[in-house]
Amino acid sequence: MNELQLKYGCNPNQASARVYMKDGSVLPFEVMNGRPGYINLLDALNSCQLVKELKEATKLPAAASFKHVSPAGAAVATEMSSTLKKIYYVDDLKLSPLACAYACARGADRMSSYGDFVALSDCCDVETATLLKREVSDGVIAPGYTPEALELLKMKKKGNYCILKLNPDYVPKTVESKEVYGVTFEQERNTVRITTDLLQNRPTKNTDIPAAAQRDLMIALITLKYTQSNSVCYVKDGMTIGVGAGQQSRVHCTRLAGSKADIWWLRQNPKVLALPFRDDVRRPNRDNAIDVYISDDYDDVLADGIWQDFFTEKPEILTREEKKSWVAQLHGVSLGSDAFFPFGDNIERAHRSGVDYIAQAGGSIRDDNVIDTCDKYEIAMAMTGLRLFHH
Repeated sequence: MNELQLKYGCNPNQASARVYMKDGSVLPFEVMNGRPGYINLLDALNSCQLVKELKEATKLPAAASFKHVSPAGAAVATEMSSTLKKIYYVDDLKLSPLACAYACARGADRMSSYGDFVALSDCCDVETATLLKREVSDGVIAPGYTPEALELLKMKKKGNYCILKLNPDYVPKTVESKEVYGVTFEQERNTVRITTDLLQNRPTKNTDIPAAAQRDLMIALITLKYTQSNSVCYVKDGMTIGVGAGQQSRVHCTRLAGSKADIWWLRQNPKVLALPFRDDVRRPNRDNAIDVYISDDYDDVLADGIWQDFFTEKPEILTREEKKSWVAQLHGVSLGSDAFFPFGDNIERAHRSGVDYIAQAGGSIRDDNVIDTCDKYEIAMAMTGLRLFHH
């Protein structure tokens, strides 16, 4: 099949929509179940590239959780702590390496991952399918599915869950094009490989970037390669913990991603872990309640007449001082930027969220200010010389 008719385009009023191969060749994916939408396929075809590159770079199974053509989270298979298993709601499941990768990808930003499109680097096994089946998700793309996994996923969304099988041997042409307002744009595909060779130029006083941090910086850069620009990505222990996408200002990317990293860390605070949720509160509602509880708008879930909807007893407030003290304990975070940092204010914000390692393009007229700010906090920074804009 070289053409697939879609229900509609980005919006229901854009009724005429399809995807097809201009050269008449076969589409590089097969619809195993459901009916993919226009945005589903944009997510699928971006995310499958991301996880493929993560697998190639790290030799580990990888997964991504996409929303609106940017990753809410991405991760490779690593050992998960009991705390992470609890806050990701997988402490009751048997987890394969691939299932671990998806649990971490989705857990990075559970609010944004709600209703995601999933990409898996490896054949979907029954453990990953079991996790997927109970989360709110629009669809999945993978190079294959075990029979048991496929049957489980076909039962999701009343039998309408979108399941795509990617042809692992597909190689796109080196030149790509798209139309905007009737004008055709054409460019060479961004086939640059992200390796540790990009991390050798280290102009800061601290030049020590351990192997685990180099891996995390590669994960950040590969994630940014498929994130709508401007974008910044925080990574720790093989998983993204904050992605700031599509901001016009670089520092707003850094702030947005940093605030998500802070929330990820605050979810592990003992007060948050001990929140006395009612048994009938579903996971998405718990995620939302936790997000609000952590924020300055905590009264929206703790006010009299409201807290009873979520909790068996009224929790204590997590004070601003307690939050600040807890976030100050976060360290060892790696940060990637899809282009240069123009000012040291980005470093100041990154430092507050535990960033110790940075990879960014360099080339700003204020590189000296950025380097000095890194030196102020003993941050090791690599200048890659590589811009990774994605639109």
